[in-house]
Amino acid sequence: MARLAVNVDHIATLRQARGAIYPDPVAAAVLAEIGGADGIVVHLREDRRHIQDRDLYLLKRTVLSKLILEMAATDEMLSIAGDVRPDLVTLVPEKREEVTTEGGLDAVTLADTVANAIDVLHHAAIPVSLFIDPDPNQIHQASALNADMIEIHTGRFCDAESPGEKNAAFADIVEAAKTAGELDLGVNAGHGICYNTIKAFKGLTEIDEFSIGHSIVARAALVGMEKAVREMRELIKEL
Repeated sequence: MARLAVNVDHIATLRQARGAIYPDPVAAAVLAEIGGADGIVVHLREDRRHIQDRDLYLLKRTVLSKLILEMAATDEMLSIAGDVRPDLVTLVPEKREEVTTEGGLDAVTLADTVANAIDVLHHAAIPVSLFIDPDPNQIHQASALNADMIEIHTGRFCDAESPGEKNAAFADIVEAAKTAGELDLGVNAGHGICYNTIKAFKGLTEIDEFSIGHSIVARAALVGMEKAVREMRELIKEL
């Protein structure tokens, strides 16, 4: 059965919107684990728009399951990762003007930068995932760069407006998952997955873990974090 990693970034987004000390993403992570989360995800952005350094360090001391740090492949973030020692680092692209991560990391164009980041993280005994589009070239490059796993960017599928576009996007995800499996890469998936779109992944056993944030936090605003996570966990059990 696939695992569920819950991204609590948007709990921090609510906090930062008012410059308050609440809601606390650390408390949200505890509730997510009680609800059945197999891991907690945070993206420490260079501009610190939501998750702060304080959150990351407290989460390292608090999370009982698995702490996944999403980050850009910069010297600053590599230094922080080496200090915190999360259970997994997912390298992601990052632009200041974007609302959320808009696409996958281009591991082909940025091969030298990504290779250096992977080497540094592996030297610190931290496994590395690459957040990439469902593109065979990117997947083969991830393997060549010695990444431990990939996270397939599912945004095009989740945001598709027409059935044809949705079917084509999902076919790419299926091919990507199977290709990564053949290359002995771990396979995670995330971005835009909600309580409806998760159902499309039934039978795609190559996916080891789903990383889901916004839809769970949005649901949590209505029913509470523990219940929102438990509901998503039940849907994943049915895949």
